[in-house]
Amino acid sequence: MYGKTLPHHISDSNRRIIETSGPSRRVYQEWKGSNKFFLGGRLIFGPDVRSLALTISLIIVPVILFAIFVSQKLVNEFHHYGTLIIAITLIFAAYDIILLFLTSSRDPGIVPRNAHPPEPTDNGNISPSLCADWQGSHGGSSSLPPTKDVFVNGIIIKVKYCNTCMLYRPPRCSHCSICNNCVERFDHHCPWVGQCIGRRNYHLFFMFVFSTTILCLYVFAFCWVNLKKIMEAYECNLWAAVLKSPVSGILVIYTFIATWFVGGLTAFHLYLICTNQTTYENFRYRYDGKMNPYNHGCIHNVKEVLFSSVPKSMNNFRAKVKEDSAGFTSSRSLGRVVSPDMPKTSFDLESGGKRHTVAAEELEDIQSQFEIGASERCDTQPPHSSWPGDKGNWEITHDIEALAAEFGMEHGYGDNGNTRGIP
Repeated sequence: MYGKTLPHHISDSNRRIIETSGPSRRVYQEWKGSNKFFLGGRLIFGPDVRSLALTISLIIVPVILFAIFVSQKLVNEFHHYGTLIIAITLIFAAYDIILLFLTSSRDPGIVPRNAHPPEPTDNGNISPSLCADWQGSHGGSSSLPPTKDVFVNGIIIKVKYCNTCMLYRPPRCSHCSICNNCVERFDHHCPWVGQCIGRRNYHLFFMFVFSTTILCLYVFAFCWVNLKKIMEAYECNLWAAVLKSPVSGILVIYTFIATWFVGGLTAFHLYLICTNQTTYENFRYRYDGKMNPYNHGCIHNVKEVLFSSVPKSMNNFRAKVKEDSAGFTSSRSLGRVVSPDMPKTSFDLESGGKRHTVAAEELEDIQSQFEIGASERCDTQPPHSSWPGDKGNWEITHDIEALAAEFGMEHGYGDNGNTRGIP
């Protein structure tokens, strides 16, 4: 593991202590949110990812019905143009499904949570005295105020402290109770997509909703055309034409209802984009009677939301996480073993960092120090037996005693450093 072979003279117990280390796990395997991961952490979904099956079926089934039962009549009526109509329908449906998948399987902009609450001195405008006053006035239950003020384009915005993620949320960030993550520019959690909609996938979500609206209108229009041609061919009314092509009638009703839903959603999000708001902000009336600090005009807002570059994810879900197998560091000069509770350099799991383990050079230094200590004792004191009749056993150094006590190795060490069986 360390890239070097341990010396042969190391005892089996000490070899097990040095080599003890669980298999490397990845960030997505230690993830504290409610997300579902696939393909080794390459795809991240929400906890309600199963709803994707329903959403896909609501798109695919009508298209299949259209291609099987309506397309033939359109081909007979329009000849080569009829084939083109069907091809466009299938291509557009595939494009819609791809947008749905990209929206659902992408990190929406999750803010990595902290391993520990921030210090009062690390909270920007919050002074330690203010934190002390807050703690005193609230019975010492919290050392951090629930909000703090930040400036956005010259306007004061209050940001909240998230007790789950142990951080002050950036502006426009909110904690999703379904995914259990703080998400940048949080818009909403969409049950049809099975994912949070945030800064990194909002444009994909809008393109998905917009393309679904166009697909519904497309199928609706050509089903009507098919019914119209039947009415002209048989000189009958609409009801008789529906009886001759019931699938066309069903798809007309279905796409009409769906268009009201996805079309209304498209219009609403167009309004949000032009005013640079989120669904969450709009429903909470955050800017009712106030100036929106993010509104820079319709054209600039559209460019910022839909055509700006997507920021890189702040999480590396496939990064390896090495756990501290030893859980200690040695300090021979201080004559003690440093407690595993002492601060250790590490990154938080959600940010894709790796914990630092004891390096091979440090282990070799520990081994050499143990051997030196043992040899010094052997030179200054005559070896004495710990067990009756045994020869050649010498006093165990305090460092090895600490190691044995720390890891509970089955090497016969008691709590007082003597071998078992000795009073």
